[in-house]
Amino acid sequence: MNISKEQVDDLNAVVTVDITKEDYSEKVDKILKDYRKNANVPGFRKGHVPMGLVKKQYGKAVLVDEVNKLLQDALHKYLTEEKLDVLGNPLPKEQENFNWDADDYSFEFELGLAPKFDIKLNGKKAITHYKIVADDEMVDNQIKTIQKQYGKLVSKETAEKDDLIAGTFVNEEKEINNTATIALEKIKGKKNLDKFIGAKVGDSITLKTKNLFTDDHDLVSALKIEADTAKDLDIEVTFTVSEINSQELADLDQELFDKLYRPGTIKTVTELRDKIKQDAEKQFEQQSDQQLLNSITENVLEHTKFDLPVEFLQKWIQATGEQNLSEDEAKDEFEKSEKGLRYQLIEGKIISDNDLQVTFEELKAFAKELIKGQMAQFGQNSPEDKELDDIAARILSNQEEVKRMSEQLMSQKLLNYYKENAKLKTKEVSFDEFIKEVYK
Repeated sequence: MNISKEQVDDLNAVVTVDITKEDYSEKVDKILKDYRKNANVPGFRKGHVPMGLVKKQYGKAVLVDEVNKLLQDALHKYLTEEKLDVLGNPLPKEQENFNWDADDYSFEFELGLAPKFDIKLNGKKAITHYKIVADDEMVDNQIKTIQKQYGKLVSKETAEKDDLIAGTFVNEEKEINNTATIALEKIKGKKNLDKFIGAKVGDSITLKTKNLFTDDHDLVSALKIEADTAKDLDIEVTFTVSEINSQELADLDQELFDKLYRPGTIKTVTELRDKIKQDAEKQFEQQSDQQLLNSITENVLEHTKFDLPVEFLQKWIQATGEQNLSEDEAKDEFEKSEKGLRYQLIEGKIISDNDLQVTFEELKAFAKELIKGQMAQFGQNSPEDKELDDIAARILSNQEEVKRMSEQLMSQKLLNYYKENAKLKTKEVSFDEFIKEVYK
């Protein structure tokens, strides 16, 4: 057997694999002899079928199968030993007048080679790394939400602006008849709110559905209708009051603090505010880091230029797709996937050049930290190490979980690499400002 490579250009090559009779004949003969031992052919005793008949019936199929096995093994070994960084898989070239009745064979494969390039991580302009802070308004709102959640309802006779009112919405024409509880603070506009102020149990209020709530989702739940229906709904409904309650806020005392966190962790309102701010900003870090990763990805794609074996990749897509694709369809598929392929090559080079591989010990430690975080949510703040090891072992026995966590851990490693090496500028913003700037 002989393998040779012809370099077409920097991104394309052709590998030729020459297979002679000596490479496959012994294996083919052995298989045919085994067939002969077990063949059941009418007129012949088992094991006494003439070899000529066995060869005539099975010889060509066995030959083709063995040559293809030799071919694939040899090609894989050659690419590995020569350290050829290929894109896609080798594509067999069409050969006219190929003859399986010959003794020797020659096969040609097209290769698409990965380009050589230098990574341009930094452009002239620094990339913004947002630091999202929880401002006083956000902390105040969170504390109020907590007080409501742990507070109690007090029945009332007459409705006031911050009350909760239960009742039934009715519109016979649209077949709306739904009982719901609404918070008057979610009613939109003074004109609508004034209709509720002073209402008593048994009163019926006529309302327009358009602009009734500050959020259309509240209209969906109040009337029990589809979101698409609620979007442009402009009808009259009657709301008959069945119950009025005010929400008495829970006191900000030690009893509440101990319900929220491990007893004794929080002792003052100031400590509560600091904890809420800290927890919120920790959650915001994930959004900030994801935005940074997106920005750096776009930046490095823009500034790292290299060519691809486009014609080869289009042919490879056409040849390996689940459905038969025309040349134009394969071209469209390549254009859709080109950006992702370019980033895969860049990311792969960063990982390789900086030895950012994920080890099993790192994966195990990562899994244990995730488990500790989940257990803490249920009040288990000090699990024993053996318990963590046992749970981690069960998780890491699942290949899908291993794959998912490996990807998470690699993303963290890449993010840390970018933070250390990319040109960044930190910008402190509130969450609302972050949303406006990033998703404007």
